[in-house]
Amino acid sequence: MKNLMMVTILFFVGIATYAQAKIKFDSDVVDYGNIEYGSDGVRTFTFTNTGDKPLIIKDVKSTCGCTVPKKPEGEIAPGKTGEIQVKYDTKRPGPIRKTVTVYSNADTPTVPLKIKGYINKKDDKSVLEQ
Repeated sequence: MKNLMMVTILFFVGIATYAQAKIKFDSDVVDYGNIEYGSDGVRTFTFTNTGDKPLIIKDVKSTCGCTVPKKPEGEIAPGKTGEIQVKYDTKRPGPIRKTVTVYSNADTPTVPLKIKGYINKKDDKSVLEQ
């Protein structure tokens, strides 16, 4: 009887651990390219829950205050897509090299996402023409 109970418990524990949320991003890098000073700094990372359990984005954090991420609210059902928006302060001329980290209940609980690019000086159009 104890053996049967142990096998039953292990079976249900195995099933419970097998069902997982999985997060797959279309791309883990957003390249702004060369953009004008003060232009729209909002970009989007798109992902899909490729698992068989609802995906919950617990938090999204950036490496500095110049990058503001916005996580989706609620669960992302298996097979469904979601978005994480990132807004970069484009009134900071020069190179963009930042990381945004996504925290979730997925089988890979933390995923780093990168943004890169270059913001021209306020009145510098020459870099855009290259």
